[in-house]
Amino acid sequence: MPFVALGLVADLARAVAAQGYTAPTPIQSQAIPMILAGRDLLAAAQTGTGKTAAFTLPLLQRLQLDQNRALPPGRPRALVLTPTRELAAQIADSVRVYGHHLAPRTALLVGGVSMGPQLDALRRRVDVLVATPGRLLDHLSQKTVSLAGVEILVLDEGDRMLDLGFLPAIRRLLALLPKRRQTLLFSATFAEPIRELAGDFLRDPAVIDIAPRNAAADRVEQQVHPVDSERKAALLSHLLSAGERDATLVFTRTKHGADRLSRQLERDGIRTAALHGNKSQSARTRALDDFKQGRIQVLVATDIAARGLDIVQLPRVVNYELPHVPEDYVHRIGRTGRAGRTGLAISLVSVDENSRLRDIQRLLGHPLPSSVVEGFAPSDGRRSPAPATPASGARRHPTHRAGPPPGERPASSSPRWSARPETGSGDSSRRRHPSYPPRRAATTGDRI
Repeated sequence: MPFVALGLVADLARAVAAQGYTAPTPIQSQAIPMILAGRDLLAAAQTGTGKTAAFTLPLLQRLQLDQNRALPPGRPRALVLTPTRELAAQIADSVRVYGHHLAPRTALLVGGVSMGPQLDALRRRVDVLVATPGRLLDHLSQKTVSLAGVEILVLDEGDRMLDLGFLPAIRRLLALLPKRRQTLLFSATFAEPIRELAGDFLRDPAVIDIAPRNAAADRVEQQVHPVDSERKAALLSHLLSAGERDATLVFTRTKHGADRLSRQLERDGIRTAALHGNKSQSARTRALDDFKQGRIQVLVATDIAARGLDIVQLPRVVNYELPHVPEDYVHRIGRTGRAGRTGLAISLVSVDENSRLRDIQRLLGHPLPSSVVEGFAPSDGRRSPAPATPASGARRHPTHRAGPPPGERPASSSPRWSARPETGSGDSSRRRHPSYPPRRAATTGDRI
């Protein structure tokens, strides 16, 4: 089905074609007609399925229908809220790319950078404002922007935006918006309490759930490695050094943990950078660019910082620590296996994380394959974590792509994490040898 069949005007379809896309994804096929019809929308789809284009394209068209409507400077007609600066910048870029033939005026308001250029943008007409909540509230307090003219509100990464940490800011912003507006809530996952909470903000919404609720991407191979917590860094360094030097995104729970792990991997000769909220915007931008261009092999990030990373071909993801919230596991591993490609998600699990692992398996509805890496067997003698009983109604996977059911199997059976004799952290001969160039993370083609 071509994009014009969804009701998009020729200028938008032409801009999409220029990016190399000829057919809409499932989330786009369902969401675009609903948004064009003016419906509020609650949409859940896995990461990498085209959520950004699903709201950007119809949003631009609806604004175009009334392009002669004149608003004073600093009064946007559409507002897109996101939890991170990186995601906000990527959405603003998508608005410019898809609106190439419509020439919408876009402004980007994020923290960590000077307000000067943002003030300059707000002194002109603004059609689409993309912002993080904190910086938008800063501008509102200084009366440099007004939300009185907003016709369309988009909450992207809605599960995180409506989480407890963002809810007060969201409520403050909603109180400043016109009651008569179109509201769109997009995310990769929606826990049941979050879906109920979203009902407070949406008016008779259409509901689209492309993937089974909180389901992991089918093309992602998942693997658990039991290990003592104090040996996780050594195991990760061993795994990163043993196989192909593919780009790897590593998740930690805390900012300080990300910094510590990044320094340890650097000492082991693995080019690494940390990405989290305590970093300046320039440092975050530099780390992300180095990762995309292959100048570093590993990016260690917290959940919030990693939201919306514009990385299409990311070969593997590592859960250095399991998240407290099971749904975040789904979102983490959704960073790989995107756009029809396969991916690998590894979890390093210590005994104190067994309850979190059981919660994740219960959410997924099936156990995860587990194997002990030679030389890193946990001191409690575990061979593999006990599987959780699937929750009632959870979907089951009679066949799992990762291989046999849980139980011990040699670590070398995973082709991308092949075992080899340990050489010690100081041996960087293979890592640094010019004949082993790293597979960098692809960066194009993820705008849709």
